[in-house]
Amino acid sequence: MLTLCGFAASNYYNLVKLALLEKAVPFEERLVWLEDVDRSASPLGKVPYLLTPQGAVSESVPMLEYIEAIHPQPALLPADAYAAAKVRELVRHMELHLELVARTLYPQALFGGRVSDEVQQTAARLLKKNVPAFAQLADFSRPFLVGDALSWADCAAIVHLPLISSATRAIYGQDALAELQAQDYLARMAQRPHVQALNAQRKHNAEQLLARYSAGR
Repeated sequence: MLTLCGFAASNYYNLVKLALLEKAVPFEERLVWLEDVDRSASPLGKVPYLLTPQGAVSESVPMLEYIEAIHPQPALLPADAYAAAKVRELVRHMELHLELVARTLYPQALFGGRVSDEVQQTAARLLKKNVPAFAQLADFSRPFLVGDALSWADCAAIVHLPLISSATRAIYGQDALAELQAQDYLARMAQRPHVQALNAQRKHNAEQLLARYSAGR
């Protein structure tokens, strides 16, 4: 049995959880806040991490790779080498060049804190460059981002893009991803039963996280 450790307010936790759900992989969840992370399982103290019969795996993409290897069907990574590379490319762009940039805004956008003008300006400058680059790679007019079935790229888009949109609207008064025209695509994805369940748990857990943050924990 696999055990996914972390908390459901985390988009990276939800990325791995969605893959597990869509592949119908048996797993358990263990609520672990950042201060309770087992450093022998996640050396940088990050969530999520995955407990397997062989040991722990940290970082979301290696977790996806492990899950795909032990439960290859239904596939969330195309068999075709080029299509698989395009999936990995999209995930990489979303995480490194969009989400990690927007993440610098989260303390203010999501938790009522304050980030400096310099942080806001740096994020705005990077997103102005990175969003059009990503738009060249992602075609949201198709049912799925790569091929004719759900892939890691879709799982990443489902959990990362709405959060980036919310954060940039809160800070700048406009959605940095508006030019992607991804709203119809995300609305379709939001109708998937596993995505609906994921979002319900995320909302509940986000309220818990905000309460902990407000209490100074």
